[in-house]
Amino acid sequence: MKKLTILVIGVLSMSNIMAQDISDALRYSQDEIQGTARFRAMSGAFGALGGDLSAVSLNPAGSAIFSNSHASVSLSSLNIDNDISYFNGLSSSSESKIDLHQAGAAFVFKNRDENSPWKKFVLSIAYDKTANYDDQWSASGQNTNSIDSYFLAYAQGQRLDEISAFPGETITEAYGEIGAFYGFGNQQAFLGYESFILEPESNTDENTVYTSNIAPGTFNQRYNYVARGYNGKISFNASSQYEDRLYLGINLNAHFINYERFTSFDESNSNAGSLVTDVGFDNSLLTNGNGFSFQLGAILKLTKELRAGFTYNSPTWFTITEESSQSIATIRNDGTNNISAFINPNIINIFPDYRLQSPGKITGSLAYVFDKKGLISFDYSRRNYKNTELRPSSDPFFASQNELMNDIFKIANTYRIGGEYKYKQFSFRGGYRFEESPYEDDSFYGDLTGYSLGLGYDFGNTRLDLTYDQAERTINNQLFSVGLTDAATLDTNNSNITLSLAFNL
Repeated sequence: MKKLTILVIGVLSMSNIMAQDISDALRYSQDEIQGTARFRAMSGAFGALGGDLSAVSLNPAGSAIFSNSHASVSLSSLNIDNDISYFNGLSSSSESKIDLHQAGAAFVFKNRDENSPWKKFVLSIAYDKTANYDDQWSASGQNTNSIDSYFLAYAQGQRLDEISAFPGETITEAYGEIGAFYGFGNQQAFLGYESFILEPESNTDENTVYTSNIAPGTFNQRYNYVARGYNGKISFNASSQYEDRLYLGINLNAHFINYERFTSFDESNSNAGSLVTDVGFDNSLLTNGNGFSFQLGAILKLTKELRAGFTYNSPTWFTITEESSQSIATIRNDGTNNISAFINPNIINIFPDYRLQSPGKITGSLAYVFDKKGLISFDYSRRNYKNTELRPSSDPFFASQNELMNDIFKIANTYRIGGEYKYKQFSFRGGYRFEESPYEDDSFYGDLTGYSLGLGYDFGNTRLDLTYDQAERTINNQLFSVGLTDAATLDTNNSNITLSLAFNL
């Protein structure tokens, strides 16, 4: 009964230091419509075109281009290849999955009043996966910085009686009560102290100064990362055609997040004077969230061949809940024997819900249609990542994170170009895209470049499309947010094969 009470107290009171950081805010703020095979084949350059359900998720006016009711479904094979470097260590990993990532339908209602300038109205609903979080990799190498810096960063300045167990108190009870009354940071210091990594300057309750039982030198380290989950949205769309030149639309979007992550960190050393020679530190995180956004869009036929499009994406307002669990194991030498310690609180920290506002986006588009022979299209998007905000902003921790994001994030531009050539029933497609890093320092989180190729066959009322696309980006992934902030460098290559079936209803 006491264990349950501790957990409930943790749910209600653990607010002064959270598990969230900037990397989490960025992860959920980035989105990419994975889309139909035709959409992907042109690298998503559809803002002035429409006539595709994923194009509707980009520009809500695009559904008004449909002449007849329409539906599509898409299946993809995703492959993620990582080349990882961490100091003197090199490794690689690969992750593959097959996924049903797009489905939707648009229903066209033609206006029978021939004198009305409003020619038709369209209602549609579509599901699109906007991010895939499945990934798995390992980094290993020799470092001169130890994991002890992580625990020291949280412990310095904290009273010993606020990061340690009372006499007769179990690890589970102490970890839960420390989290409930003092927060996540004190829990980290507790793990460092109870595993003998930290040594207090004096064994008194008032002590606030700590040293490490791990001596300086070199450290063999290995970091394992396993993640699962996705970000998706369901769009409810309404659009209309005004005369023969103007198309207007609106999307109301329901977003949902599911993200699971497990990391394990192992370190060993044989440094002279090191009392602790081995450390294993495991962390699990479960995130669920839901959100809302809206889009306003327009497509204008400037001439018979030339079209222009504009879309405004509102910020996405998320409500997110997180759960975490931890354990740590060490081996120390008491001068005679090696002694193992395993600290497993066996408690799930349930953090209070928090809110995330991801930045909005504007997109301008141009497309030139060569009668029925083909087309070329260009999209430009602008997104200010400085507007990413964790809420409530009155929380001191969130306020500090928001200030930091305002300093290190920037306005990021995205450029997409795509083309299509038709020969009889066949369509040949290709595209290129370039997305700037959201960071001021793009050496930390690089730009993304990608290309795509696709083929389609039109059976009349049914169309079958096949696409291959690839994108590359280099990311420096910090192992921990404080203390041991060294990063593993990932050169990531995402490739997809997408098959779509589209048909008129």
